[in-house]
Amino acid sequence: MVTIQTPHPHQASGRRYAQWAGMSLIAAVGAIHVIETPEYAAQAPYLGLLFIVNAAGATLAAVGIARGARTWGWWLGMLIAGGAFLAYVVSRTIGLPGLDEAEWLEPLGVASLVVEASFVALALATTRARRAAPARIAPVATPEATA
Repeated sequence: MVTIQTPHPHQASGRRYAQWAGMSLIAAVGAIHVIETPEYAAQAPYLGLLFIVNAAGATLAAVGIARGARTWGWWLGMLIAGGAFLAYVVSRTIGLPGLDEAEWLEPLGVASLVVEASFVALALATTRARRAAPARIAPVATPEATA
């Protein structure tokens, strides 16, 4: 006989909080890039395009996370947020073509770094927790098997 185990109520609410936090964080990543698009597109048009792609990817990741048990939303979000974080660091150290930016403490840039790092940390914790979670279907001992 096989029964379906339901998650503990605290686990289910924890997943919902993580889901909402993840959706909010990745949406903030996209929103920051939408706000910054005109400024960076004026300096280097390819950056404006990349900022729009970032916002679209963040939106798609939020949709994936909203769909629940789908891990692709978390992985796409990690790619978007992690890539944006890395691009910020590269733009301030090595530099990017057409960008004369060297200010590390630009307010929206710092906010973006905090949000991106927070999302990646949450996504790693969430995807690891899902991999470590026991299977939802478990065999149940029958009286004949224990005798």
